Amino acid sequence: MRADGNGDERGSTDSDVEAAIRENHPALITYVCAGDPSLEATKEYVEALDRGGADLIELGLPFSEPIAEGPTIQASINRALAAGTTPEGFFELVDRLETDAPLLVMTYYNMVLQYGPAADVRPFVERAAEVGLSGIIVPDLPAEEADPLRDACDAHGLDLVFIVAPTTEGDRLEAIMSQASGFVYVQARLGTTGARADVSSATHDGLARLAAYDDIPRAVGFGVSEGDHAAEIVEAGADGVIVGSALVDIVAEHGADGDAPAADALEAKARELKDGAVRGDADGDRAPEPEHP
Repeated sequence: MRADGNGDERGSTDSDVEAAIRENHPALITYVCAGDPSLEATKEYVEALDRGGADLIELGLPFSEPIAEGPTIQASINRALAAGTTPEGFFELVDRLETDAPLLVMTYYNMVLQYGPAADVRPFVERAAEVGLSGIIVPDLPAEEADPLRDACDAHGLDLVFIVAPTTEGDRLEAIMSQASGFVYVQARLGTTGARADVSSATHDGLARLAAYDDIPRAVGFGVSEGDHAAEIVEAGADGVIVGSALVDIVAEHGADGDAPAADALEAKARELKDGAVRGDADGDRAPEPEHP
C-alpha cells in the first residue's frame, strides 16, 4: 500500500510484506548476501534465520558497486561475486528456499535493468515473482525515476521498498512515500551500512518525521546489531528493525568452519534480536493496524 501524509491510500494490493510486519509486530527483518560463501550455504543461513524468528528476510543480489554498503557488506558481496554468484543462480536459490518469512531482494538498479535481453525492468520483476519473492529494495533508485519499476511491481504483486534517509523531508519525502509499499526503510544514521555500538539520535527524529504516514509500517536499519538496540528502536515507535552487518559478520567469522556453526550462530542471533524487539514493545498496546478516515 502506498501512502501520503493525510493517511490516504494510493493504490492498494495484498502485501505479504506488510502482513508479515503487522501480524508479527514488532517485526525482525534480516539481511544476508546470497552466495557468501556459496549459494548452498546461503540456503542453510536463510532457513536458520527463519527458525530464529526473522519475520522478513532480505537477500542481497551481489553487485560490483554497492554504494550504500559499508566495509562489512561490501566484503560479503565481494566473496559472493568471487564464488561465481549470478542473477540466475540467485533466482534458482530463492526458488528452493523453504521459509515462513516472506523474502525480498536487495540489489542495485543496474542489476534490475540489465537482467533481460534489453534494458527493461520487467524481466527481472517477472522472474522475481515467479520464484516467490515478495518485494524489491533498490537503494540507488530515486523515487522520481521509479515509475517503470513501480508499475512492474504492481503488475506482479511485489512491494517496492524505499529508504528514507535522516535528511529526507519536504517534497522529497512526499515523492518517496507516494511510491513506497510494504514498509518504509528508515535509515538510522547518515553514511553506509555497518554494525554500531549504539542507536543514533537520528532514529528518533526519523520516526517522528514519518509519524503522519500512519498507513505503512516503518522499520529501522543501518547500525542495529544487538537485542538492546532492537528494544530501543521499537520503544521509539518503529514497527520493525532491520539487521544486516551483524549477521554478515557471523557469516564471515564462521563460514569457513562449514555451514552448521554459522547457521547455529545466525539462528541464535535472530532469536536475540527478535526477543529485543518484543521487549521494546512490552506495553503491547500499540495498534498494529492503521486507521483510515
